[in-house]
Amino acid sequence: MKFLSLKISSGQKFRLLFHLVFWPVWIGFPLVNAGDNEQFRRLYFSILPVFLTNIPLFLVNSEWLIPHVFRKRGIGVYLLALLGLIISFSTIQLFMKEWLIPPDLNRHHLDLFWAFIPVSFLTAISTGYGFIVYLLQQEKTRQEEQRERLQSEVSFLRSQISPHFIFNILNSIVYLIRSKSALAEPVIIKLSELMRYMLYESGDTQVPLDKEVDYLKNYVELQKIRFEEDIEIKLNIEGQANAQVIEPMLMIPFVENAFKHGVGMVASPVIDIRLQFNLHELNFSVRNKTGPETSEDKDNNSGIGLRNVKRRLELLYPGKHQLELNETGGWFEVKLNLKFCYEGRSDLKKPANLPDIQATKILA
Repeated sequence: MKFLSLKISSGQKFRLLFHLVFWPVWIGFPLVNAGDNEQFRRLYFSILPVFLTNIPLFLVNSEWLIPHVFRKRGIGVYLLALLGLIISFSTIQLFMKEWLIPPDLNRHHLDLFWAFIPVSFLTAISTGYGFIVYLLQQEKTRQEEQRERLQSEVSFLRSQISPHFIFNILNSIVYLIRSKSALAEPVIIKLSELMRYMLYESGDTQVPLDKEVDYLKNYVELQKIRFEEDIEIKLNIEGQANAQVIEPMLMIPFVENAFKHGVGMVASPVIDIRLQFNLHELNFSVRNKTGPETSEDKDNNSGIGLRNVKRRLELLYPGKHQLELNETGGWFEVKLNLKFCYEGRSDLKKPANLPDIQATKILA
């Protein structure tokens, strides 16, 4: 597939290059081969228009019969049409030679059989070329359809994640308004920052890593205000944001899951979030204590965020991520290793509008 991908990326150049090389060789080789034979050179120039009729023969087969007749009508109809094409051009070229070749030159090959041979040979070349172009176009179409399916699936997964997250945050605000109204205003400000990111940033294919980190920090701050001393919340971020970009809303579902299942029936709940990153990769982990969970504690939406983010990782970072989910010793832990994609660029410099993110610790 590397060959196909290479040709697809420069499809028009490939076709143009083929014709620019092939036709001068096909038309000019007999003249070069003639050398100093004056009689052969006269013969060549007299039937030059016959050589030029090979161009429409080639194009009719490669650009019309193969992509249209073969694809829509099948190989049987295509072979019949191809045979008709060969016979037609052989006859045309025979009559042209009889009309164009002077009587004093060699005319002993003027019959349908000898006209049939070069036409058939050229048709074979055009058939090979035409099927290569046809397969390249089919592969390009398949890749475009696959890309559209992936985009549609990712958009659908995002549409599921966002309402699920909003629902959880609104529950937090309701709780704060009922219990500690003085804290409602800063929480609403934090929520407005989260919503701004979700509405105007998370729809992009990728976002700067520092924005995703700020989003994570705002979410943790909001939960810290909500739970105060009831939960031990640890957030440790180490790294420098340069030109790294990331698919939006990848880390927050894991943090959501920790708060969803790491509080309530858990004695001395702890949420431990760690994020480390450099120019090439990101390491992210979330740990939460677990407790007894009854069937009433679960709902139909339980785990939707985890399922969606795992699927998005499979679609968007194939072969470039490792995800581990473990539950041992009263702890549930998620570990994510992600390789940043720079498409071959290894000497990226920090853009002026992306600030450094130094080590940050939040402990409640």
